[in-house]
Amino acid sequence: MSEVLAWRPAVPGLTEVLHASFTDHVYPPHTHDAWTLLLVDDGAVRYDLDRHAHGATRSLVTLLPPGVPHDGRSQSPAGFRKRVLYLEPGTLGAHRVGTAVDQPAVDDAALRARLSALHRALAPDGDALEAESRLGFVLERLGQHLDRAVAPPPAVRDDALADRVRELLDARVTEGLALAEAAALFGVHPTHVVRAFTRRHGLPPHRYLTGRRIDLARRLLLAGMPAAEVATAAGFVDQSHLTRHFRRMLATTPAAYARSAGRASARAATARSSSRRISPLNGLTTVQ
Repeated sequence: MSEVLAWRPAVPGLTEVLHASFTDHVYPPHTHDAWTLLLVDDGAVRYDLDRHAHGATRSLVTLLPPGVPHDGRSQSPAGFRKRVLYLEPGTLGAHRVGTAVDQPAVDDAALRARLSALHRALAPDGDALEAESRLGFVLERLGQHLDRAVAPPPAVRDDALADRVRELLDARVTEGLALAEAAALFGVHPTHVVRAFTRRHGLPPHRYLTGRRIDLARRLLLAGMPAAEVATAAGFVDQSHLTRHFRRMLATTPAAYARSAGRASARAATARSSSRRISPLNGLTTVQ
């Protein structure tokens, strides 16, 4: 029995996302032209990499380098469930292949948490800027492991850069801003942009941009634009993407929010009407 879900995300550096469950499937020896970044969520996997036996379990993050033969099979009859990212070769560099062959798995809870958050952001209706940001932190941590130089996150203070990025986001609410573009513009690493912005403004760039898009969506809805058209006009992937973030922010749907404007107008009209009534004493209209 098997179940496979795969898609190509619109995020630079990634070629494919794969979520799969296998019971008795056995991978024959093969290679990839991409880095294979594996999380096992249930069960365990046994595999040979470059003719050496290894195992992948829930506690490990497994990284298989491009161009190196490997296979794969479940360690038990119950099978296994996994999530995989395929990274373009240049994301980690050919000079690190040998290190990955020698030690393809690391026990790092922080890295696993970053990877799980990245997978959530890579859902088909996910946020591209969030996915880019999370990928940057994953690649940073993987590079540290491959270089045998794992270190605490650096303290970043760069208010001028953070304010400039905010200005760019404000000017490009609908079309958005790619993290790679911002990093290249200022000549820094993508994680530097995210850390500087978060320290300065109290939330990461992707959450700031989502909030600005929700503000724009609210204005468009109250102006009478149909909810189905508001999503793309405000920079969201589609209506379901808008609805998910709208619920999270305002605990209601865009359509219900738009209908509330009509109810507010009706209540205001009723209030105006009730404030003017005929006095039974003199027949004059009195304002209450």
